[in-house]
Amino acid sequence: MKILRFKKDERINYGIYENGILKEIKGDLFKEFKISNNTFNLDDVEILSPVEPPNIIAIGLNYQNHATETGHEFPERPVIFLKATTSITGPGSNIIIPAQAPDYVDYEAELAVIIGKKAKNIEAAEVDDYILGYTCANDISARDCQLEIDQQWARGKSFDTFCPIGPWIETELEPDNLRIASILNGEIMQESNTADMIFDIRAIVSYCSKNMTLLPGTVILSGTPEGVGMAREPEVYLKPGDRIEVEIEGIGRLSNDIVAE
Repeated sequence: MKILRFKKDERINYGIYENGILKEIKGDLFKEFKISNNTFNLDDVEILSPVEPPNIIAIGLNYQNHATETGHEFPERPVIFLKATTSITGPGSNIIIPAQAPDYVDYEAELAVIIGKKAKNIEAAEVDDYILGYTCANDISARDCQLEIDQQWARGKSFDTFCPIGPWIETELEPDNLRIASILNGEIMQESNTADMIFDIRAIVSYCSKNMTLLPGTVILSGTPEGVGMAREPEVYLKPGDRIEVEIEGIGRLSNDIVAE
């Protein structure tokens, strides 16, 4: 099932997208809802980010080949960092290159987990019961802020629009063996499989829940594969006029254009 958040006539709601038709949801997506008789065509609505999360939790260095390309040892436990919730943006929206840090803005294709109900101290075997679904994400990163100026990750990962997600939440997905790719101006930059993760989705969610309460709607970014711009020779960074896309098997494609602030 594909769950989509959309805007129509200045009203924001959720819907179920199937067979080319968007069916509006009545009720609370994270508690109890039913599918109404109101239907729309996708062309007649504005598709928004699938959720407005209470938290964005991200995992660093979680693909074997990405850790290798950046010169890091495999971590012994998931590396957690946070992105500001104001970095969220949706499919088709612009990623804004910040005037504060315009020169080294990088892309990171990621499988995002959407938490469906409050989770604390859960085990890996329980995780599926707490996941609403999955979506595509792009962990946009200002590398100079992250690695040189600040030498910590918060600011470089949290500029406005630095966390596009979408286009919808896919609820029927097995996350452990999916093709994942990023495409810059039509050229494949990253191409891997979630089987290359060091810590799988269930291990990540369980670990996070033992460190912080996962509220409904929380977004967890599960790491990025090899091929990021800073690790290429020559290096490749996003610039105004580019289009960056994330494609994940079983979900679809998230597309965003790059503009200057």
